[in-house]
Amino acid sequence: MIGVNSDSGDSRGGDDRADGAAVDPAELLEPGPRAALTELRAEVGERPGRVAVLFPAAARRVARGPGPSGDPSGTEGPTLEDLVRMDLLGVLSKVLPPGDLAREVDDLYEYGDADERRAVLHGLGCLDTGAPEVAATARRLLSDAVRTNDTRLVAAAAASRAQSLLDDHSWRQTVLKCLFTGVPLRLVAGLEERADTELARMCADFARERERAGRAVPADVHRVLERFPGVPGPAGPTEGSPVSPPRLPPRPPEA
Repeated sequence: MIGVNSDSGDSRGGDDRADGAAVDPAELLEPGPRAALTELRAEVGERPGRVAVLFPAAARRVARGPGPSGDPSGTEGPTLEDLVRMDLLGVLSKVLPPGDLAREVDDLYEYGDADERRAVLHGLGCLDTGAPEVAATARRLLSDAVRTNDTRLVAAAAASRAQSLLDDHSWRQTVLKCLFTGVPLRLVAGLEERADTELARMCADFARERERAGRAVPADVHRVLERFPGVPGPAGPTEGSPVSPPRLPPRPPEA
């Protein structure tokens, strides 16, 4: 890990650690890397097209290592290099019109490696998705990430505040993908607010299919099923039993 300010304690909540949208990377950096970040911000602000070169170079020029989540893989939350790249996306969003911004973000994802794609996914929550072009790009990139089997990309997509742009069916598919790939459901944006009976049925079907195949059922299914006691859950023990996952508040009965 390089360039980290060891005195920059972080008391932000779980959502902020998972998607990183509220984190200012400059607060986490030592003076040298902080100055390098300032230079990158200025360069992108003056010459937006340079982001195609500066975005991949962020780790080398500024910092790399675990972010506030403490996870060096970036699954539990953005790494330092993710946060720097997200910051550059924020600069882009201030200097480019929506159509140009959408195309630039799309290109950074399309031509980036897995680390760069993860940063773009985390950065979607920092953009003004009120613009139709930006919102459409965000939805497409979230859908693309969920079709992969890279847990870091799935986790970044699931934790993004841009999940609010997805319709209920697409959002539920994101939750199921997390169960399939082992991404913790506590990272999923909107789980407490958007979980419904249909999601509970899908989770129960997933659990029964795992049982029929003789495979362990992730204990995380109970994060959803415990809120909907009317939906039959798995018959046998779940993976990680007897430890129960943290409970979400009960869901009021649907009309």
